Amino acid sequence: MAGFWGRRKREADEQQAAEDASLARRAQAALVATDERIRSTSDEVAFAAAELGDGPTADIRAGLEAVRTHMAEAFQLHQLNHDEIPDTPEELRTRNARIIQLCEWAEDVLDERTEKLKAAVDKVRQAPQILDAVRREAEELRARIPATRTTVERLAGRYSSAALHRVSANPDEAEQLLDFAVHSADVSQRRRDARRTEEALVALETATEAVRRARTIIDGVEDFEIEAMRAQSTLADVVADSRSDIVEARTAPQTPEVLQAVANLERALAELPGPGTPSDPFEDLAKLRDANAALDAVVAKARERAARPIPSMEHVRHELDSADRTIGVANSLISGHRGYIGADARTRLAEAQRLRLDVDRLVRDEDTREEALHLARRVGQLAQEALHLAQRDIDQDRPDDWGGWGGRGGRRGGGFGGGGDILGPVVGGLLLGGLMGDIFD
Repeated sequence: MAGFWGRRKREADEQQAAEDASLARRAQAALVATDERIRSTSDEVAFAAAELGDGPTADIRAGLEAVRTHMAEAFQLHQLNHDEIPDTPEELRTRNARIIQLCEWAEDVLDERTEKLKAAVDKVRQAPQILDAVRREAEELRARIPATRTTVERLAGRYSSAALHRVSANPDEAEQLLDFAVHSADVSQRRRDARRTEEALVALETATEAVRRARTIIDGVEDFEIEAMRAQSTLADVVADSRSDIVEARTAPQTPEVLQAVANLERALAELPGPGTPSDPFEDLAKLRDANAALDAVVAKARERAARPIPSMEHVRHELDSADRTIGVANSLISGHRGYIGADARTRLAEAQRLRLDVDRLVRDEDTREEALHLARRVGQLAQEALHLAQRDIDQDRPDDWGGWGGRGGRRGGGFGGGGDILGPVVGGLLLGGLMGDIFD
């Protein structure tokens, strides 16, 4: 048996040693690979700085500085692994794992930063093609502006000025953006020719963004016309639905809220512009939907109330009066027998008194009166539990023999009892007041 366990231990030790050796090889390989990556990236940054300037390369230079700082720790750990001081396997294992962790972090940082740098370099190198594309797109969009103006003029006859305000200035804004885009493209070209690469890149991005915004603004006029027609179609459906809802509301309980909601919806329908009148379909649709939704809500509420009547104020007050009486009895019992009452009875009473304050707030509103009724019953239940628990505590601790001053654990006819004596709190007060000798002289 001893030989068996000895063999198992040797096998486990050999497996651990093999794993440690593999970890050490991985740490050394990672250290070499990351150091080479730092060196090659440094060369790339130097070339990029010459082409782009210091601004676009600031991010990756900061990343390289952070990576070098952390890799200094990795080299120091590797040095400790090979100095003359003997190390335990656990120490070697911990250091090698840390080296791998630092190298992986460094690789991630360099991957992220070099990807951004590559995009910037590609943009600079492709700047001539991008500038040509900006100028071509600007001319294409400029050719669409007359048709866009015509569309805006046509829409002015169908929609109100408030509705058209969203797109009426779009043609002029697009034209200004296109002029600015072409100007920025020219600036970028001049800065590139002067080898002021960083400024050329900023101007190029400005030109590209200006063209993009101009396209969005021009497309916005066509989008407005399509969405306005959809809103008009939806509005017709909502009008039909609203008229049907008004008829249905006549069968609901005619509460003041229902009557007011019907009146509001009828007014919203009456205020809709007639056929051929310039309008704002978006605003009209929003107002009508709000009024329609409000009517649906109050009708549903009225029907729910009819199916489940609201408790009367008198009903809730009756429950409150009963709860208040029970609270009063429980409070008196606890106050008069404080030496006997435990935590359970006191807690029930405190909770009943706390909830009692909420009932007065809830009972004023019809929407919460049913909740107030349930809460009032809960208050009474808690007060009743406090009363029962208090009486239980008194009954458990009350002396069996009331013939003398003493209670359980006291002396008949002369003792003053223990913790269960009803005179305990009183006697305690006498002691504190220095009256004990006078009272029992």
